[in-house]
Amino acid sequence: MAEDPRLHDQEVAALRSGLDLGLTLIDTAEMYADGGAEELVGEAIAGRRKEVFLVSKVLPSHATRSGTIVACERSLRRLATDRLDLYLLHWRETVPLEETIAGFESLLRSGKIRYWGVSNFDLSDMEELVELPGGDAVQTNQVLYNLTRRGIEYDLLPWCRERGLPIMAYSPIEQGWLLGHSTLQLIAEQHGATPAQIALAWVLRQEGVIAIPRASKPEHVQENRAALDIQLTQNDLYMLDQAFPPPDKKVPLEML
Repeated sequence: MAEDPRLHDQEVAALRSGLDLGLTLIDTAEMYADGGAEELVGEAIAGRRKEVFLVSKVLPSHATRSGTIVACERSLRRLATDRLDLYLLHWRETVPLEETIAGFESLLRSGKIRYWGVSNFDLSDMEELVELPGGDAVQTNQVLYNLTRRGIEYDLLPWCRERGLPIMAYSPIEQGWLLGHSTLQLIAEQHGATPAQIALAWVLRQEGVIAIPRASKPEHVQENRAALDIQLTQNDLYMLDQAFPPPDKKVPLEML
């Protein structure tokens, strides 16, 4: 969001519509639109901060001990709030994880964040993280996950489930590329739904998995909300497994 000024009012309305429908987790990042997305979110939630579970992310290039703190403070100013509910390392690069953890811990002590987590971490990254001092305080891993990107089911998802760590699934409808698939269309027709709703319902049916689809129009937000009410049958799940087979071996974590 916030990349096209002509869509500003529509995007603010979409976010507010989500809050009205009870979709209270809003995910953003300092990277999106060079901070513009955070500013737009701040405008949308003005006067409604207590309703929102607010998530943002620090770039890996900023994720030193002091850099994490500075980046968070910039995000807070753009979001016009005094705290984040969850702060994530956007992905991993060369900064030692110990430094990022130290930055997160400082932000926790000062009350500027409530929890911290990571994004785009594969199993080996998670195993390394939780062995570091303070690393076991990680609260979530945000990764690419949808019907065409099921690699995490082989190892990462079970590992997180065993530890009570929710997965935040980004791009749950593969940026729209899934929607023309004949199997999705058939199942959608049977449920009186859209292919996007079926793809979302497939992600959301799973314990410990959160979907964060982007919706920049109020009508898309309403469509996403309706996906929560779809109950996929065992035959639906069988058909989806046939069309989008689960992994039978380790698949390196995919990213967009």
